[in-house]
Amino acid sequence: MIEFEVKDMTCGHCAGTITAAVQKTAPDATIEIDLPSHSVRVDGAADAALVERTIREAGYTPQIKSR
Repeated sequence: MIEFEVKDMTCGHCAGTITAAVQKTAPDATIEIDLPSHSVRVDGAADAALVERTIREAGYTPQIKSR
């Protein structure tokens, strides 16, 4: 599991945008969003750097928390 903190993810629209972007990169991954803690957890994606880049390309600033 890869976990990111995305401080500029503030609403359901943001969460949906990030989820859709990650699903395009890692279609088989499970994505969990926790808005209050600004947490995005991705399970099933092998390349953390690719997921991070995908979230950045969607317009957000992720910081990896754990792998």
